[in-house]
Amino acid sequence: MKPLLFLLSTFIALHSSFSATPNIVLINIDDLGYADIGPFGAKISTPNIDRMAKEGMKLMSHYAAPVCTPSRAAMMTGCYPKRVLPIPGVLFPAAAVGLNPNAITVAEVLKAGGYATACIGKWHLGDQPEFLPTNQGFEHYFGIPYSNDMGPVAEGSKSNPDQPLPKGPGKGKAGAGKGDAEPETGIKGNAQPPLPLVEDHNVVERVKAEQHHTFTRRYTERAVKYIRQNQKQPFFLYLPHNAVHFPHYPHQDFMGKSGISLQKDWAMEVDWSVGQVLDTLRELKLDSNTLVIFTSDNGGPLNQGADNTPLRGSKGSTLEGGIRVCTIAWWPGKIAAGSKTDAITAHMDWLPTFGTLARCKSIGELELDGKDISPVLLGQKDATGHDVFYYYAGFNLQAVRSGPWKLHLGKGELYQLDEDIGEAKNVAAEHADIVAQLQKQAETMKADLGDKTKDALGVRELGRVEHPQPLISADGTVREGFNKIAKTLP
Repeated sequence: MKPLLFLLSTFIALHSSFSATPNIVLINIDDLGYADIGPFGAKISTPNIDRMAKEGMKLMSHYAAPVCTPSRAAMMTGCYPKRVLPIPGVLFPAAAVGLNPNAITVAEVLKAGGYATACIGKWHLGDQPEFLPTNQGFEHYFGIPYSNDMGPVAEGSKSNPDQPLPKGPGKGKAGAGKGDAEPETGIKGNAQPPLPLVEDHNVVERVKAEQHHTFTRRYTERAVKYIRQNQKQPFFLYLPHNAVHFPHYPHQDFMGKSGISLQKDWAMEVDWSVGQVLDTLRELKLDSNTLVIFTSDNGGPLNQGADNTPLRGSKGSTLEGGIRVCTIAWWPGKIAAGSKTDAITAHMDWLPTFGTLARCKSIGELELDGKDISPVLLGQKDATGHDVFYYYAGFNLQAVRSGPWKLHLGKGELYQLDEDIGEAKNVAAEHADIVAQLQKQAETMKADLGDKTKDALGVRELGRVEHPQPLISADGTVREGFNKIAKTLP
């Protein structure tokens, strides 16, 4: 049993009850732009997500991380990504490192409180058995362990012959072209093995190009089935879609439906998936006792068809367009319909928020960077988000925000986001006092998490294995001993 987990289970058993705790569904879309859905300005039809916003709350200043793996680390652990998974970018197949199995995840917190837990979709916190969801608090897993582009480029590129693969380092894009991965973070480029589909502890399929188009539908069907099977007990369903990460693979029923691009077609299929989940909850009369969160893992990549309007920047950057994500919270009867908040919130807030709603009185025992934002979601008077938010990219602290003020540390640029959400007018010269205040706050964080790993006193140990191997070889053979090892891990 992981450290603190016994303490969690003891406290939660005393303070949890099904009648007072909601089911929780966390829908995480890959590379979705800020304005890629209707409630945030999209031109395509997203009626189910639109309805979700009309019946719930839009979080207007919600932050992720610039790229995938760090964002998911924050979501699972309630901490800034650098604290729990200090890597320069994202993880690749057969990486030697991953989320430490000793890290306490939101799934473990809720599982200890009597929740059924499942992850259906893309994981991307390490593909070695020690790092997979079933060793991080999820009782059930069905999905791919990393991004849909992390396989031989020839297979993935067939879906979108009209869109070139990104090239070179520093694009926040893993698995295409040469990339910029370090050796311990895994195999890159055309040397990557086939993409494995994992169910619980087993590789069950070698994913072929033509199968990619079916994943949104398969994940959705699994999610609906899981909800039906667990309707008599509280459940936590984490649904991280492959969509809408490049290459774009909408189902044939959605190809061409947007009239704009495959990326937008796939976003429309995501809306269909959300509708299936919400309709199932309504049918089973679980809607009034279920919190559903819809969000993205990072800002959208502009060079691949995403729309981050009115934000400046793209995936991979700490401009608002790279890290601020479209987010909606839905809980009929508890969250005010048609509401929105400008409170500063982040993915690292989900663990303390879900733990509080699950009546885990021991959340205070965990050392977290995230904040319980349930008062914000429930519309409590004077509820607030973060006073200060720190923008990390890889090892480096790039920017800091307090209230409406955001300081980009490298260039010393200051923006007043409530009046200039597009970060167009640098007002540093007019507000030297605010610049000095934000620089002081940045130095405080640097003393904790640093700008380089050696200086980061508050960074925790990475998960690490010796002699990592792909889960599946080039000829489709499952790694020897994988199933057995995964099943016998603590």
